Amino acid sequence: MKSTRKAWATAVALGVLAASGATVAAATPSAHPAAKSASEDEQLQKLYKDALAEGGRLVVYAGGDKPGQADYLKNAFLKQFPKMKVDTVVDFSKNHDARLDNQIAEHKVVADVVHLQTLDDFPRWKKEGALMRYKPVGWNKVYDQIKDKDGYYTGLFFIAFANVTATTLGDNAPVEAADFLKPEFKNKLVFTYPNDDDAVLYYFKQLTDKYGFDYLNKLLAQNPKFVRGTADASATVGTNGYVANFGSSGSSSGLSKTSTPQKSPWVAWPQTGAILKDAPHKSAAKLYLSWLLSKQGQEGRWSARTDVATPAGRKNIFDYDNMNPLGLGRFMSDRAALDRFKARISLYVGDVKGADPADPEGKLGLYPVDQNGTQG
Repeated sequence: MKSTRKAWATAVALGVLAASGATVAAATPSAHPAAKSASEDEQLQKLYKDALAEGGRLVVYAGGDKPGQADYLKNAFLKQFPKMKVDTVVDFSKNHDARLDNQIAEHKVVADVVHLQTLDDFPRWKKEGALMRYKPVGWNKVYDQIKDKDGYYTGLFFIAFANVTATTLGDNAPVEAADFLKPEFKNKLVFTYPNDDDAVLYYFKQLTDKYGFDYLNKLLAQNPKFVRGTADASATVGTNGYVANFGSSGSSSGLSKTSTPQKSPWVAWPQTGAILKDAPHKSAAKLYLSWLLSKQGQEGRWSARTDVATPAGRKNIFDYDNMNPLGLGRFMSDRAALDRFKARISLYVGDVKGADPADPEGKLGLYPVDQNGTQG
């Protein structure tokens, strides 16, 4: 993946929101679903006016592992609402949640909206009173399983991690977990450190639960390369002799393709978002969440809404026998068990090495309002 935007975009090839454009829709400025008498577009336009009256500014903290990885969202939002000024800061979700905890504690919140992989944070933030109650456009159509019944947070789109394989492999590309153990793939596999990304860790947890740690030993005997970040793992496939990966979303370089196993486990989850109670730009935050959850904004991907068609060639996100989209959230909700498994995995794969790929120069700091680390 030569381009970080392309890298994130390929997550959509697996049916996630991740890099397709979004547009449209609306919500009332109240905490209740929009009135039926107003169309989504009409509601959005009302929110747009409110956001401009507020100053037209928005700061989004987005989970990811490459700068610019969420620019597709920013650019699509600005195409729909060109008078807004938006900064989207991408970093590992586990860094953003610590950053947000600090901002909340210091009473210096600079982020308006967050959408993160750390699904366990949102119930905690709700309990701590850190989130604003708001039910965006489309709220009544969002799967009940992925939204807070009281309206403090919601799944916004599904992200999937599965197989990424070099196009040169053709029909010989590995699909099931056992395929990655074939002798021809020795020294040719690349993975994200599972002890650095909880979604990848959950992928490995499912594999070891089903096949035992003997599977992990055999996989490590293949002498795979480990890197930080799923984007870099995907980008490596098809280059320098590396031909396969599981546990990431792929790239748009043309050097690789994505696939989902038919029998062995894989991972998908609802990337979850919320507005901070002390957000500086609440009207803009309402506009952004409503736009993301509008029907038009959800089309063409595994949607958070029940009334949006599943992408061609895909099942409904809840209809896979070998993937539970609620599993990652449950895994992350027991942090003690997660940390024990992470410690055990670390014994096998070693300590994580390398700089944060989303912030390689360490510029983001405590209160970033843009990807260059400018402080609020």
